[in-house]
Amino acid sequence: MRDDLTFVERIQRELRDVRWLDPEEIRSRARRRSQRRVVVAAVVLALAGVSAVAVAAPRTPPPPVQPAASAGPTRHEITTDALLQPADLPQQVDVQLSQSGLGEPVLLDHLLGACRTSQGRPDGWQYSILSRSQTLVPKRAGAILAESDGLVTQGLFRLTPDAAIELLATLDDLVAPCAEWNSVGDYKVGAATGTGAALHRWAVVQRGFAGDGAALLRHTGAQPVDQKTGEPVGAAPRPSSTAVVRVGDLITVLSLGQAGTELELRSLAQAAARRMCAAANPAC
Repeated sequence: MRDDLTFVERIQRELRDVRWLDPEEIRSRARRRSQRRVVVAAVVLALAGVSAVAVAAPRTPPPPVQPAASAGPTRHEITTDALLQPADLPQQVDVQLSQSGLGEPVLLDHLLGACRTSQGRPDGWQYSILSRSQTLVPKRAGAILAESDGLVTQGLFRLTPDAAIELLATLDDLVAPCAEWNSVGDYKVGAATGTGAALHRWAVVQRGFAGDGAALLRHTGAQPVDQKTGEPVGAAPRPSSTAVVRVGDLITVLSLGQAGTELELRSLAQAAARRMCAAANPAC
């Protein structure tokens, strides 16, 4: 048996650990993940003029490109120890929804993509070579809540070195068209229906706090209102933040549930960067 596995053989070994979900379960989990961005997810997605499925509609990704050769050993697979570990969090957690994939988009925010495509622009997502994702859930005596209060979600992606650098370098340009975006569309909250509007804002608010490069992306949404009556629709959403961190050719995307703070998110981003070091090209 050869000591050095080929790239394809390593991928095959990784994929043996993957549990493939049926389509309905994938859609169900995608809907729950999208809820972490906005308290009234159904309202905001409706106001975006698209459905949850349409926002995350798959596109045909470009064929995966292997990283350029380097003088040292090149790492291809992403092992689970490159992800955040329960010990990195201040509270006890359960790990759920751990998955791996090939050619996945480095998706920063569903609604940000909807904002861009509503203007006739591409969504702007880079495509990865390999990826792993996980959700860390605090241990609770009762059942896990449907909404992601207290959750930590992480996506870890291997890109080509140039693409990883470009992702952070062009983040301001990606966000600029959505500095202010007024979404209009039909809504349904409980028994109430109508046409509503909501103003969304995105901004890169901090950089350079972890790894080889990092950025904090903040989304704020105004109270949705009924266009006809001017009455508020549902509850006002809380601001949400996403940390994007690069270490070598790896990019991680981190977000917290509604109870999390940006200070906690930056601290987790630093822990994530340390975990990424051993798996990155080049290693730290």
